[in-house]
Amino acid sequence: MKKLKINLLCKIILIVASLYTFYITKNLIYYTNYEEGAITLIGKIINITYGEDKVDLILKSKEKIKVTFYGNIDYKLGDYIKVSGVLTKPYNNTIFNLFNYNKYLLSNKIYYVLKANNIVKIKDNTNILYKIKNIIYERIDKLKCKDYIKTFVLGDKQDLSDEILNSYQKNGVSHLLAISGMHISLLVVILTKLLKKFKYNYFIISLFLLFYAFLTSFTPSVLRAVFLYIFKKIDKKNLILLIASFMLFYNPYYIYNVGFLFSFVISFYLIYFGNLTNKFNNYFVKLFITSTICFIASIPIMINNFYYINITSPLINVIFVPFISLIIFPLSLLTLIFPILDNILLFLLNIMEALTLFCNNFNIDLIMAKMNIYIFMIYYLIITLIFIKPKYFYILIIILVIHNNIKYFNKNYYLTILDVGQGDSILLEIKDKSILIDTGGNMFNDYNIAQNKLIPYFKSLGIKKIDYLILTHGDYDHMGESINLINDFKVDNVIFNHNSYNDLELDLIKVLDDKNIKYYKGLKQININNSILYFLNKQLYDNENDNSSVIYTKINGIKILLMGDAGVNVEEEILSKYNLSNINILKVGHHGSNTSSSKQFINKVNPIYSVISVGKNNWYGHPNEEVLEILKNSTIYRTDINGSIKFKIKNNLEIKTCTP
Repeated sequence: MKKLKINLLCKIILIVASLYTFYITKNLIYYTNYEEGAITLIGKIINITYGEDKVDLILKSKEKIKVTFYGNIDYKLGDYIKVSGVLTKPYNNTIFNLFNYNKYLLSNKIYYVLKANNIVKIKDNTNILYKIKNIIYERIDKLKCKDYIKTFVLGDKQDLSDEILNSYQKNGVSHLLAISGMHISLLVVILTKLLKKFKYNYFIISLFLLFYAFLTSFTPSVLRAVFLYIFKKIDKKNLILLIASFMLFYNPYYIYNVGFLFSFVISFYLIYFGNLTNKFNNYFVKLFITSTICFIASIPIMINNFYYINITSPLINVIFVPFISLIIFPLSLLTLIFPILDNILLFLLNIMEALTLFCNNFNIDLIMAKMNIYIFMIYYLIITLIFIKPKYFYILIIILVIHNNIKYFNKNYYLTILDVGQGDSILLEIKDKSILIDTGGNMFNDYNIAQNKLIPYFKSLGIKKIDYLILTHGDYDHMGESINLINDFKVDNVIFNHNSYNDLELDLIKVLDDKNIKYYKGLKQININNSILYFLNKQLYDNENDNSSVIYTKINGIKILLMGDAGVNVEEEILSKYNLSNINILKVGHHGSNTSSSKQFINKVNPIYSVISVGKNNWYGHPNEEVLEILKNSTIYRTDINGSIKFKIKNNLEIKTCTP
């Protein structure tokens, strides 16, 4: 009876913690000592991340502050510095469903970021813990395998390349790179054997694990594993609930931390259903069953954060788990102590990297659309059911098949003007068909818009391919990401404008020919699911902008006009040929430049909604004040202010914005 009461109490505490978390995060409640604006503050450096031309610091002052400084500094953890700069709130995502930097920082109890213009050290570190951490970092930095030793020993992945990190993630083994229960368990085994003759070995090990949690910056997965050991006398089924509850009471925004979610959800299911492996004696069979439990338990989290699942992941884990846990992680610890082992570790790490890249060729990825909280909860009800009664596993298979093909059940129409900075990219969804009009492109840096924005957004909607990629014209800010997109995502057809091909378009055509992708030039119209897209601009001009494709369509009685970068000359020509009036949605020409959107044209088309795709604080001064004045009778949306703008096209329009 007493045990039942304790079990019930632990569940009640978790429910209260969940309700508290929901209330705090829903209302975005947090307590801070600062306000936005210019500031000078003093604090202690608790984390340093070096970039190519900048340094990011986590500064502990009255609270933690994320500091960015462009330049070089030679400071260490624990040093006290005086920082001057501008304090601002972190930005939110400006494309729906994508990574939210603000929520990520909130999960680390960071409420403000500071762009520093001046940093002065006022006191060297005197804290023994930070001295030890600095010594460890300095020792690691001398090794050839420093990137992986930082990863496996300190949980610091900043030196690993994006390509390698992505390959681990695609294989479903990136959790092995995070310090978690596996690493803590091995440390406990080693320390227990070393200290077995000591009377107070439990106390010593507990202190060491807390110190190790400090070394790894108190990440949620490490804290969970450490607390599971320290309070091991409490029943694990209750303890995992209590640890999760108290961590959420401490910081409700942990719920936005993917590591927290993976760590606690997978641990919960392993603790409650790990006995499913008991009837098997073979190590690899037990490992496969355990990997399968972890995989199934993580499916909803994977879907809502990465928009796909890799169904070969349990098999791949059977290879990587013993390799990393029994060889790589212990050898990383030994190499830190005995640097002579560096070359041996390097050899094995090269094998591991080659293996993960090789396994990428055999992945079976299922693209899955992001789901709401109710579907998320239904998934976990089904997952819990099949762990209790495995004979119902087929239900999960059916749900996954439906979810994987959810786009084919879509009967709605959407127009989304995506925030790609100073450029254009527009997604038109006509039932189950997807049309992308331009890709955006930034010629001033190497940031991959296709890989970081477009493709993740498509996947979050359950889109597996672009049926038509329409490139309005050959300027980089409209088609610069087209090759990146086509290399990493399926595109069936490409449509160019009526003008002769420029160098950018010719480079793209080489890729299209290599991949056997159909492409067309100067079409008059295309029919997609009984909706017709008309290309209105057929006359040749002497500049790229005026040769832009101008697209008109009418869906569910809603008139849409997309002007590309077409200027005043094109507007006059279109007005002379077509009877365009009372347009519901106008994508304003040339980012709101005064070369487009003449008063005569705007008065004639008379838009209800005018959307300007424009970069924040762009060099060109777009949108022009005169153009904004001309458009004032319409409701104006701008991607630099409103983020992405999504229209659900019915007889009336439902509008959502993704404000930064």
